Amino acid sequence: MRCTSQHSGTRQVIGLDRVRGIAASITVALVLVLTMAAATPGFAQTPTPAASPTPSPTPVPTSITYDRSVGNSALDLGSNFLERLGNQASNGINRTFRTNPGGGGASASTEDPRYRTWFEGYGISVRTDPQGDFVGDRRKTVGGVAGFGARVAPGVNLGFSVDQSHTDVDVPLALQSATLDLTQIGFNGSVDKGPWTWAFAVVHGFGKVRSSRDTGLGLATAGYHAAVDGALTEISYYWTKDQMRIVPKGALEYVRATSAAFQETGGLDPLNVGSTALSRARIMIGAEIGRYFIIDQKILDLSAYGKFVDNFHQDLGSVQVSLGAQNIVVPGIGESRYGMDAGASASLSLTNVARLYVNYDGKFRNELTSHQGTVGFEYKW
Repeated sequence: MRCTSQHSGTRQVIGLDRVRGIAASITVALVLVLTMAAATPGFAQTPTPAASPTPSPTPVPTSITYDRSVGNSALDLGSNFLERLGNQASNGINRTFRTNPGGGGASASTEDPRYRTWFEGYGISVRTDPQGDFVGDRRKTVGGVAGFGARVAPGVNLGFSVDQSHTDVDVPLALQSATLDLTQIGFNGSVDKGPWTWAFAVVHGFGKVRSSRDTGLGLATAGYHAAVDGALTEISYYWTKDQMRIVPKGALEYVRATSAAFQETGGLDPLNVGSTALSRARIMIGAEIGRYFIIDQKILDLSAYGKFVDNFHQDLGSVQVSLGAQNIVVPGIGESRYGMDAGASASLSLTNVARLYVNYDGKFRNELTSHQGTVGFEYKW
């Protein structure tokens, strides 16, 4: 019995060892199979696609901040010229010294045509605040005007003038700058009827833009053309008492500015920029108040004005910018719908045919402030 028991225990031990050996062999075999399967293309997992190459940098709106600034410069210069032409007809001192200011009270013989010419020099400083992706700009303009006018019939006056200006645009936060050389041709006229005056003005301008953009690896430069067209109509009422006057006015103005497509050269990733067009229509309502003084046989006239501005239509335009296969459309910028204009003038009549004058004109909007100073000389014969 004892011998049998020992042999049985021995067989059980041997059996357990065999089972453990077989299990170990199976484990090793599975590991080898899995390793080979992973290494074999037919059994391997689908490989992760390689990352696509980094695309060319997409142009961002700030890349052409200068172009949007130039467009607004042309628009504003067109407006300024229109309003100066309108002022030639409705300004109180001009109205005071016209022959027959009552509009028909004098005989026709006293209404022979009279001519006049004027010359002006002016400077403008404009600051546009950041708005959206537009980082803001500073603009400075110097220019000159030469004009000729005539009274062609009792109470009817016509004029023609040319404005030449140079504007420097600086966009320091975007490392960009541009210049705009603009020539404007203007035609204006007025009709006096009693205390009422109706005036109009039209302008056409054309110019050349030169831009510079710091790309970090050199300057990207461009040159292209710009144009501006506009019209203004104004009605005013001349009320006077002794040497004082009050002239309420209302005006409607429309201006449209365009720029041609262009291709930058130089620098890193020069841009291809499409043509742009922007327009603005506005109503202006206000009044001028003035008084003249006689000093040593000379007439000194002082006046000031203020007007409310409603930009009831603003087509800010947009521009398509391309860099290789990448294209984006960048929206334009504008000024706030409502604002105020204000100014003052001093005029010294040296004789009954010669006059010196200085003007200040300010424009005040939510994102834009403009200051303009003008010095002029007028001569009649």
